[in-house]
Amino acid sequence: MKTEKRPLLILTGPTAAGKTALSIQLAKAVGGEIISADSMQIYKKMNIGTAKIRPEEMQGVPHFLVDQLDPKEEFNVVRFQEMAKDAMEQIYERGHIPVVVGGTGFYIQALLYDIDFSVHESEETYRRELTKLAEERGKEYLYEMLRKVDPEYASALHANNVKKVIRALEYFHETGEKLSVHNASQREKYSPYQFAYFVLNEKRELLYERINGRVNLMMQEGLLQEVEGLVEEGCKRDMVSMQGIGYKEFFDYFDGKKTLEETVEQIKLDTRHFAKRQLTWFRREKEVIWFDKGNYDSEEALLAEMLRRAEERGICRRGKKKDE
Repeated sequence: MKTEKRPLLILTGPTAAGKTALSIQLAKAVGGEIISADSMQIYKKMNIGTAKIRPEEMQGVPHFLVDQLDPKEEFNVVRFQEMAKDAMEQIYERGHIPVVVGGTGFYIQALLYDIDFSVHESEETYRRELTKLAEERGKEYLYEMLRKVDPEYASALHANNVKKVIRALEYFHETGEKLSVHNASQREKYSPYQFAYFVLNEKRELLYERINGRVNLMMQEGLLQEVEGLVEEGCKRDMVSMQGIGYKEFFDYFDGKKTLEETVEQIKLDTRHFAKRQLTWFRREKEVIWFDKGNYDSEEALLAEMLRRAEERGICRRGKKKDE
């Protein structure tokens, strides 16, 4: 490869667009190994609700960041970045190409542009003060504090995300700079990789139909029992793992606030809204290459065009097989 930058392929898109099956074929075609950019598939015992790839579906292609953490552990963008970089080094050592696959756009951005999330070490007293304010006056009070100093960053958060609200307030307190401004400057960085960033899209009505059908299938496969088992093992509503769509909705059902039918409909609605937010995110990203599935007669034709575009960027040679 005649380039100083190391190669990287990215395949993303909204949930239920068909990334998983295509990613296997893409990885096999370029001699690649897959790194999951999914904030939930990292967790063990969370298989149905995350639509986690099954071992038999991997077709021998190595996968990283799948089934690695206990649901009681916290997973965030910083940890993802660290684990993904470690996986990439292993893949490069074998002479293969990392193929990042998943729908968590912020994680992909962090890895692709090597965004620096480090902030100055906070004064412990200020953090305790903010935590106490949240306990005494409520999460909304803290969120309102952030909205006054950094409305742009606040708009991307929910008031319930107290950790991120506190982090943003700490950053402003320490530096006098808005965290949204810091993050925006990081996003302007150039990527250290020779990359192709593919976004797989589907017509909205077909995508929503697939989402609804997938949720129905998840219920048939035992999603309710999966969540019940996690709760029995001590997983709580406020854990990061339990914030995932397909898991958080069940807590109102367990509390008797919703019927099972209402819960299932809520999961479908939340998933459709999530897909819409994903598409909004990817449309904002620079240097992405869109692939609308409806424009291709077959998945083979779609894959061939992806390989052509990757070859244009000097990432691979078409027809190269794994371990060649």
